[in-house]
This record gives sequence, structure tokens and C-alpha cells, in this order.
Amino acid sequence: QKSTLPNTMSDALDVSLSETATSAAQRSRSASPTPKTPPPVDLVNVQTRPRSYSQDEETINRRLRQQSITFDFVASLEEVTEENMTAVRQLFNRHLHCTLAKDVGVATDRDFYLSLSYAVRDHVMAGWYRTQKQYYETDPKRIYYLSMEFYMGRSLTNTMINLGIRSLCEKTLYKMGLKMEELEEVEVDAGLGNGGLGRLAACFLDSMATLSLPAYGYGLRYEYGIFEQKIHDGFQEEYPDDWLTFGNPWEVARPEYILPVQFFGEVKWLDHGKFRWEGGQVTLAVPYDTPIPGYRNNTVNTMRLWSARSPNSFDLSYFNHGNYIKAVIDRNLAENITRVLYPNDNFFEGKELRLKQEYFLVSATLQDIIRRYKHFRIGATQPDGAERTSFENFPLKAAVQLNDTHPSLAIPELMRLLVDVEGLSWDEAWAICKSTFSYTNHTILPEALERWPVALLERVLPRHLMIIYEINRRHLDHVTTLFPGDLDRRGRMSLIEEHGEKSVNMAHLCIVGSHTVNGVAEIHSNILKRTTFRDFYEMWPDKFQNKTNGITPRRWLLQCNVPLSGLIISRIGEDWITNLDHLTKLLPLVDDESFVQDFMAAKLKNKRRLARILKKDYGVEVNPSSLFDIHVKRIHEYKRQLLNVLYIITLFNRIKANPRGEFTPRTVIIGGKAAPGYFTAKLIIKLITSVANVVNTDPDICGRLKVIFLENYRVSLAEKVIPACDLSQQISTAGTEASGTGNMKFMINGALTVGTLDGANVEMHRLIGDENIYIFGMRVHEVEELKESGYDPVKYYESNPELKKVLDMIRDGFFSPDAKDRFQHLVDTLLVHGDRFCLLKDYEDYVRTQDIINEDFLDKTKWARRCIINVANGGFFSSDRTIKQYADEIWAARPVPLPEVPQETAAAP
Repeated sequence: QKSTLPNTMSDALDVSLSETATSAAQRSRSASPTPKTPPPVDLVNVQTRPRSYSQDEETINRRLRQQSITFDFVASLEEVTEENMTAVRQLFNRHLHCTLAKDVGVATDRDFYLSLSYAVRDHVMAGWYRTQKQYYETDPKRIYYLSMEFYMGRSLTNTMINLGIRSLCEKTLYKMGLKMEELEEVEVDAGLGNGGLGRLAACFLDSMATLSLPAYGYGLRYEYGIFEQKIHDGFQEEYPDDWLTFGNPWEVARPEYILPVQFFGEVKWLDHGKFRWEGGQVTLAVPYDTPIPGYRNNTVNTMRLWSARSPNSFDLSYFNHGNYIKAVIDRNLAENITRVLYPNDNFFEGKELRLKQEYFLVSATLQDIIRRYKHFRIGATQPDGAERTSFENFPLKAAVQLNDTHPSLAIPELMRLLVDVEGLSWDEAWAICKSTFSYTNHTILPEALERWPVALLERVLPRHLMIIYEINRRHLDHVTTLFPGDLDRRGRMSLIEEHGEKSVNMAHLCIVGSHTVNGVAEIHSNILKRTTFRDFYEMWPDKFQNKTNGITPRRWLLQCNVPLSGLIISRIGEDWITNLDHLTKLLPLVDDESFVQDFMAAKLKNKRRLARILKKDYGVEVNPSSLFDIHVKRIHEYKRQLLNVLYIITLFNRIKANPRGEFTPRTVIIGGKAAPGYFTAKLIIKLITSVANVVNTDPDICGRLKVIFLENYRVSLAEKVIPACDLSQQISTAGTEASGTGNMKFMINGALTVGTLDGANVEMHRLIGDENIYIFGMRVHEVEELKESGYDPVKYYESNPELKKVLDMIRDGFFSPDAKDRFQHLVDTLLVHGDRFCLLKDYEDYVRTQDIINEDFLDKTKWARRCIINVANGGFFSSDRTIKQYADEIWAARPVPLPEVPQETAAAP
């Protein structure tokens, strides 16, 4: 890894950096203009601070220890030698001068961040080459994870930790006068996801690499990720997330693997019952690869994202006649396919662009998978480039996981490729297809289930509609054979829905075309079998499984919560990092007074850090000793942020009624984004900010209650918020949340949960018992019984004086004196439109439970012991466990560990 520059130049760079960084920082400040809003991304204002370099080794080490933003607790696993530090410094300097073409005198923090990122990426490359070479030579069964979203967040810190070079890089930078935490803050989140679905996919990639599974993530390289949220006058405003403005140092373009993707056109019938799809428009799919390193195992897998490009830069016939705009219009239309991530992940919108995005992903991906399947090599004695001509073993070499219904068009696309292109018979192709695909369902909300209009499919993808019709015909024939005379069942199980606008039910297509269907939490999987997909479960009971979601402990404990993870390592070692079940070793320490005190100190440290952020960003001073009550997730009615607001107002009223009374100090932190077109969710945000304005400025409250809405909640902000949490709100209506992963993150970071028996809360409750979680509200069967009997929310409004007062305040404009009827719509959803998610029914039990929480929090030591029990029982919620279950029970895939001695031959792509 040493620099290839001549020693004299390398030495000169080192001297140059250490001598002039201070003046560079000053010039950087003076040259940076005042940031403007909007746009949200400031292209120039990146600053560095004056630094001192006349420090001896002892002083440097002491300051590193005092910073507390270090990874000294894993330094024993890293080789922090002078030789290694010199190599890192030389790589850093070479990239600063030769990659970025910057002299240190004009370099900014962003330049330093990029130099560090390229240096770290250089360390990844050797493992990446070796991993892909090993896959190429051993030809294992590969896993292909297809997802429209990969919410990766920041990559620098996670990559350094997984490589085992975080401490090495930090100490090297510090000796050069740079602070690691400042450079880490420069990185922009890769926000290629809306929330849980995309973040789950990112955790799965990390786990697959850590488990040495031969896996690839396939998605889209959106030019604009999830929008940047700004709160203006209490309302959400959306701005483009131009995350690629400064480039992405982690990706590598692979133009040699560009693939064509076809749209529109017509289908021609050929001899012998064959068809050919021709004409229409062709868009090119350009792959960009990102390395995904496992945790200290030398395995580096690949995430491949496709970017849309036009096959022609200009239509010269227009260009030659002087019409420049018309000459490039086709190019712009083609590239719009990967221009922006759709922000609605719980509302289905049947838009043509979204359909194109989904097909673009699956078509390019399947062509790539088939290319890789055909070209293989086993052993050095075989000739390079041997090509498979038979697809008989395709399911033995490829497992394709559909992450929800978004990639469902992969099923008819693989049929098209096998039948129309490769010449297989329908029966052969269908057998391969069913053995290759598996489908994960992530929602039971009717509005989130995809149904594509037949008319739209017929125009955009005519051949695929023909294939879907044929799949449906054969499927219904099978249904009729098994259930003769049951026409209602036949209608319910059809892929084609005739009522209303004729459309294709994509979830049904996934079930029919996959060998396995799984839910993502025990209760969710049971609901799928009992209600949503009951007919299919009765027909294929062995096809349905449960795979409870998980989170990667590398990012969500080791990386984001240094005080706690350092404490854990000091007591039970590092084995839990790759086997989270080892956290059970903490259980005997629940009664260890010194450990409990250290645990409380770690929590307080995290709370103080968050308090500083809140003071800096929102101007609100909070008490770090107060109960940090945190509710962060997408804003949606079923997640019931509105129920939380009802309790906040209730508590406000109680304090106002008794200003001298004793109340447990509480800091309520709510964050999340509402879909741009979701009026009710955006109005809930406005209500939260309006309530916060009243509560935080009322002198009678006297700091006993603070309310803050976090702007632009994202992965990097979550990494600061979650470790500081005392109470995690997971309060969705029972039977609506598929799983949730935020609940798991809070659990392993030492928070207690208040929630319903919904999603993964059910398994959490079973693991830790009644005494270590606050469960309230109706169970799933009680929700169903209430609605069947005729739920009347007005009855609860009229019978509960506190609830009535709260709703009257909202309706009458107490929190909106400038527009008294602003929140009338929210009250109407509860009292007039039936309160779909049963807030008023669960309100009384929720308030009662919160009263218990207020009392319990006063005993800080007992509270801490219960938090430790939560952490110790969090091992089940590791994504490593989830992925191992997928590999063993669905994919039939085995790990491919790298040999200890690197091979010298180059790997195939």
C-alpha cells in the first residue's frame, strides 16, 4: 500500500501538509461564501480549522484518548505501527495531489475527506479483487438481492471499521493536524431509499459480506435520492437531494458492461409458436459498482447500481437544422428513468416512470446474471471463458430475492429471456423461474400493494403482458383442478383483477412465480397466511415462511454508540460484533453495581452529545437528565405520531393545571419525512411543530417538557439520536407494521420501548418479558373484532374528558391562532371519518402506560438495569441471524471464505 511516488516528492508532500495546513484553513474560510438556502447543498462552504503540529507522541496519544470519539477499544486488533501510518499518509497525500489535483494550501475539508476516502478505498481493492476472483474460480451459488432502494447512509466510517483500520487512520490524520470526526461529517448520506425497506437492504448487504456469502445487491443509481426536508414556518418543504454533486468516491463505473433495455414496440408472432419483441425505444443501463466489505474477513462483495443513458447523444437530423433543444430531448427522456427516487414507499402510484424504473432494474440485472452464469471458470486447469450453453443448472447457481413487489417484473422478464432469447420451452423456463425466485413481502396495507393497469403494461411492455396472461391462464387451470367449482376462489387468486380498472396484482404474480414467500416478523407472516394471502397459503402451505428482520450490529452499535460498545468490549470482549448472541454474557452484570454505573455514564454521555446538537441546530436547550422520549420514523397515519401528540398535549394540560406540581422532566423528540403528496402526514408535522412552539415557550412549563421536531431525519442523524434514547416509541396500530427495525436499533442501544404488540415488538416482548417493555393497546384480534362490531370513535371522545379537551384545543385553533381551522382535517379523520387506526380507542391505555413510565424513570438505577436486559437480549435481532436463515432455508447458499494466501492471478469481473 506504499506510495509509488519518488521519495523526494512523497517527503515534500508530507512537509507541505504539516507546514501549511493552518494557513490553508484560514484561506479556506476567507474564500468560502455565505451559504444560501435553498438550495440545501452548499457547493463551496467547507472549512478547516487552524491546527497545531508541534506535539510529541505522548501528547498526541493523550489527546486522542481525551477526544472520546475514537476506537481505542478495538485498537488491539489493528496494526497501528509507524510503517502503517506512513503508508496511509502517503496514500492520502498522493490522492490529494494526484487524484484531486489540489495543493494543501487551497485544500478544504472536503478535499481532505475525499483524499481519505480514496486512500481507504485503496485498502478495499485488494480484498475486492480476491473475493471476485474466488467466486469466479469456485463458481458457487450466488445470491442476487434485487431492491429498488438501498439506504446506505455514509460509507467512510463503516468501511474503515470493517477493514480494521479506523484507529490507524484516525491517529495518522491527527498527527497530520486533521480531525477524523470533522472529515466524517463532510460525507453526504447516500439516501437511495425512503426508510425501513432501503435501510434493511443495506444491513443485509453488510451481513452477507460478513458471513462470506457470495452475494450481489442490484438497484438503481438515482441522481437524486430521498428529498431533503426543510421545515419552514412549521411546514415540511422538499428540496432535491443532489447527493452526487461532489462525486461519489466509493463507486466504480463499469461501462464495459453496459446493457440495452427495451420499452414500447410491438410483438410479432414467428413460426413454431415463438414471439419476437421489436421496435420501440432502447435505453442503456450503465453499471456502477460499490464495494461492500465484510467485517475483518477479507470478503468484499459488490453492490451494482444501474444508471440510465440514451444510446444516442443527439438526433443529428434535428441538430443539423439548428434545433438544438429537440436534438437532446430524447436523451433527457431516457436518462429520466434513474433521475429521482420515488418518495412514496407506502402508497402505490401507477405512474409510467415508476413502471419504467422497475423494469429497467430487472431487465439489466437479469441480463447481467445470465452473462455471469454463462461465463465461468472452475480451477486453473480449465480454459478461461468456458461458456455454459444449458440452463438446467441455473437455479443451482443463482438465487434471486425480490425485495417486495417492486422487482416483480423479473418473473416475466426471465421467462422472456429464456423463451424468446435462449430458445427454451415454456415448461422448462417456468420450472427454472420458480426455482430461482423468492419473494419477501413488506406490507399488508392495501394502498401499498402494487397493481399495474393492464393498459399501461400493454403500451410500455407488450410482451410481458402476454407472458403474464399465459402465467395466469396456467395458474387458474391449476386452481380449478385443485378447487373445482370454486369460482370465487378462482377470482380471488387471479393475477388479473377485473373490478374497477383492469390491472395486474403484482403480489399474486410474485407468489405464483416464486418457490418461497416470506413475511418479515412472526405476526406479519401469520397475518399474510391468515388473511392477505390466505387462498395461496391454503394451496401452497410449504411455500410460506417467516424471516424476522434484523439490523447490522457493526453500524448500529459498534459504530454509532462508541461509549456503550467500548464498555461492552471491556467486559465481554469483541465476539458479539459478529455473533450478537454473545450479548447474553451481559446478563450476569445486571447486578454488578460498577457496570450499571458505567452503563448509565455511557448513556448520559450520548445524551449530552445529542443535547449539544439540539442546542446548535434548533436553539432549544434540553436537560440531559430528562427522559429522552424519541419517536423517529416516516410520518404516516398508521405509525400514529398523532397519538404521541395527543399525549404531549395531555401532559402540557396537566402541568398547566398544576404549575407547582412534580412532573418527570421529559424531552420529546420526533422526526421523519412525509411523502410530498401525503397531505395528512404533512399536516401532522405542522401540528407537531405548532405544539412545540407553544410548549417550549410557556413559562409555566418551566423546562419540564420540551418538544423538538428533527429536520431532515436520515441515517447519519439516526446514528446520533438512537444512542441517546431512553424511551423508544413503537406505537403503530396492531396488525399494520410489518416488522420495524428502528425498534431493534433502540433496543440494542439501551432504550426501553413503549409499543403495541405489532411487528417485531411481539418477539421483543417474548424475549425480555412484561417487566422490561411497556406494552399497551389492542391486540390484532381485538382490532378486528372492534371494527367488525362497528367502531364508534365519538364514544371515546365524549367519555374521556382529557381526550375531549385535547381534541377541542386542536380543533378550535389553540395551536394555530393565525388559522383556527388549520387542523380541522386531523380532528375530522378521528371523529368524522372513522379513526381508521384506532387512536381514540388506544388513547386511555397509552396515557396510563406513560404515567407508569414517568414513575419508573425516577429510579434511574432500576431503569438502567432494565435497559441492560434489553441490550443483552438483542442478539436475535442481528441481520446476521436473518441472512443465515435466508441462506439456509431459502437460498440454499453456502459461504465462500477467502483463502489465507492471496492468489496472484487476476479476477474476472
